[in-house]
Amino acid sequence: MSVPIDLSALPSARVAASGRRGTSLLIHAAVFIVGLVVICAALGPAIAPGSPDTQRLLVGDALPSAEFWAGTDLLGRDVLSRTIVGARTALVGPIIVAAGAFAIATLLGLLAGYLGGLVDTVVMRWVDFMFALPGPLVAIVVVGVVGGGYWTAVAVLVALFVPADTRIVRSAVLAQRPLPYIEAARTLGISKARILFVHILPNVLPIVCAYVVLDFAFALVNLAGLSFLGLGVQPGTADWGRMLFENRNILFSNPVALLLPALMIILTAGSINLIGDWVYERFSAQ
Repeated sequence: MSVPIDLSALPSARVAASGRRGTSLLIHAAVFIVGLVVICAALGPAIAPGSPDTQRLLVGDALPSAEFWAGTDLLGRDVLSRTIVGARTALVGPIIVAAGAFAIATLLGLLAGYLGGLVDTVVMRWVDFMFALPGPLVAIVVVGVVGGGYWTAVAVLVALFVPADTRIVRSAVLAQRPLPYIEAARTLGISKARILFVHILPNVLPIVCAYVVLDFAFALVNLAGLSFLGLGVQPGTADWGRMLFENRNILFSNPVALLLPALMIILTAGSINLIGDWVYERFSAQ
């Protein structure tokens, strides 16, 4: 006769419970940071304390003060206002990259994983070819040669993010294909399209959503890196990566001008990753 055991009395259970409470607080902080960035992206010029483009050459790079809370850059522009307005380019591009990669990779992964055969071979050989390419170098070369700035960089990142997501989706579909509910759907004569998009897709959505969020975070960092190299947004645009490039020479005269956009990149990417992990755990627990 088995005796029920109260696992909540065990130390490991208490540690796990406290860990979940700590994670909840961390998720709330991450949601707050992301929400703040979204507000800045949506209302940037309206809530900025000043114009992000106004140059004050006589002021130059000044330390934070009552008038300019984060100081000014080399051209006397308000660093805080530029950081607030720069949230727009920091969010729009990564959202498009994540959504584009999600749509293409989900379709290719579903077809390759379920249909198999020639479709799977063609898709996976293309994925292997893309994996063999040095992604960051390809992005730098294509954006530098083709030109077009920010939106060209976004398009290139979509193409570079699709292969990894396709492999993940395909693996998840392969795990679902031999399950009894798929065999039952085939026996009932349900079409392949319905099986793919009505039955299999909802079951692989948790892992797909988690990787979409990771795509957003990686795209944010990559676009900031390209802007830092002068291959993203146009010069003078309020953008966090571009601000890192423009303010790198005033680290000691006004360190806030460099550290504030860098901190926003780190906090936003880290918060998005935490939210993605939380969403995946919630979906998986259902």
